[in-house]
Amino acid sequence: MATQSLHETVLLDEAVEALLTRKDGCYVDATFGRGGHSRRLLGLMGDGAQLLTIDKDPEAIAVATALAEEDARVRIAHGSFAELGAFVAAEGWSGLDGVLADLGVSSPQLDEAERGFSFNHDGPLDMRMDTSSGESAAQWLARVEEAELARVLKEFGEERFARRIAHAIVVAREEVPFRSTLQLAKVVAEANPAWEKHKHPATRTFQAIRIAVNNELGDLEAMLMQAARLLNVGGRLVIISFHSLEDRMVKQFMRRLAKGDEPPPGVPIIESEISRPFKVFSKALKPGKDEVSRNVRARSAVMRVMEKVSNEQI
Repeated sequence: MATQSLHETVLLDEAVEALLTRKDGCYVDATFGRGGHSRRLLGLMGDGAQLLTIDKDPEAIAVATALAEEDARVRIAHGSFAELGAFVAAEGWSGLDGVLADLGVSSPQLDEAERGFSFNHDGPLDMRMDTSSGESAAQWLARVEEAELARVLKEFGEERFARRIAHAIVVAREEVPFRSTLQLAKVVAEANPAWEKHKHPATRTFQAIRIAVNNELGDLEAMLMQAARLLNVGGRLVIISFHSLEDRMVKQFMRRLAKGDEPPPGVPIIESEISRPFKVFSKALKPGKDEVSRNVRARSAVMRVMEKVSNEQI
């Protein structure tokens, strides 16, 4: 695939080092992408290990299929990582030694105009991770009510001018239905009264619509709990986030599980009696200056890691 070489995996060494605790374990790369993390992991895993690769994107599945033909340890599941439990059950695995999810949009998805993610290159307004199913961004924009659109832009894009931009989009679609990325980007740019330095005025709007179309936050919430329940003792959950909404969800989830079932204030109980089946690696990790200089898209990445330390139920 011509675009494969354009994608540089973020926090490659750090993520794989954090994930791999047993060389012959069962692992999941829940966002295979173009396989950077999986390939590095396979190079360090033992002959008896297994790796389940998951992705919504048919192009990513094609890359994973080629990898599986080279390496019998690789398994493939086409779909959302929100179905993690079902995919693992289909393999007959009783537990996992690690789950990795890199939540960033891959460079091929961003750079290929026909995928509809880019506000810099004209293409059909699609934005679906899985182009074989679901509603495209154009279809969603054609039916969404103005109030709901404003809510999505504010909550998912953290857009200050959400209501103003939503109104401009609704007015514009009455004239001509949205079909292309640059058509939408132009309307948003004209409606945005305060452009941020070094940032396209449609950045937040495109992020918000992409999140809504792909149900990214809903899928993430579903995957996190399934992953935690499936981990074996000593197994780890490694998540790389790229915007504050994802990172906040991951951070709060990991902290909540690590905190355990604390008693109400004033209840006399000693620390050893509190159930804490998980621990969080204390410090979130960000790419260093060298990595960011090589790959500017790495600048917003944040990696968080949680380990299962006991078999107590959650």
